[in-house]
Amino acid sequence: MTDQRPYAALLAKGEDRRQLILAVAQRLLRTYGWRGITLGQIAREAGVSPAGLLHHFESKEQLLNAALDVRDAHDDARADRTSDDIIGQLRQVPRRFEDTPDLIGMFAVLQMENLDPAAPLHDRFLGRHRAAVETIAETIRRGQRTGRYRTDLDPAVKAVEIAAFLNGIEASWLLDPSIPLTEVFREYTDSLARQLAPPADSR
Repeated sequence: MTDQRPYAALLAKGEDRRQLILAVAQRLLRTYGWRGITLGQIAREAGVSPAGLLHHFESKEQLLNAALDVRDAHDDARADRTSDDIIGQLRQVPRRFEDTPDLIGMFAVLQMENLDPAAPLHDRFLGRHRAAVETIAETIRRGQRTGRYRTDLDPAVKAVEIAAFLNGIEASWLLDPSIPLTEVFREYTDSLARQLAPPADSR
C-alpha cells in the first residue's frame, strides 16, 4: 500500500496556509474594508506569493465570501434553534464579541460597505440580516407557546428591535472597546425580560 503520509502532510500544510490567508484577510478587512485592500496586500501580510494566494482563492470576491463563511459558521455553531429563551442567548453575546473581535469587526465594516443594492455583497448581507431577524422572532414565538413570554406582542417587530440593538452595540464597541459591554447587555436584557414577561396572573 502506498504511504499516504507525505500527501496528507501536504494537504494539512495547504489547509494551514488557507486558514492563515483567511485570518489575515479578516484582520485587514476589519481595518480597511474590501475597497481598501488588494489581494497583493493580503498575500504579503500572509507571507505567501500572489500565485500562492490565488491557488486557494481565485478572486477577491471568492476570498471575501470565504471570510464571511467563517463568520457565519462561527455564529451558526453557537445558535440554538430549539431554544425558547432569547434572553439567555443574548447574554452570551458579549463573550462572542471578545473571543472573535476580527470576525465582528470584519462583518460590521463589510456590511456598511454593502448597504447599496448594487454593492457586490449586498444580497448576501440582506439575506443574512433577514435570516437573523427571523431566528430571533422564532425564538420569541417558541417562548410564547411555552408560556415564557407574553402573547400580546408581535415577535417580528420585537426581533427587528433586538437586531437593531445588536448592530448598534457592535458599532459602538468597535469604535470604543472600553465600553462596559457585559453591563450594557445585562441592562438591556433585564429591560427586555420585563417587556416580554407574561402578566403575573397568567403564570
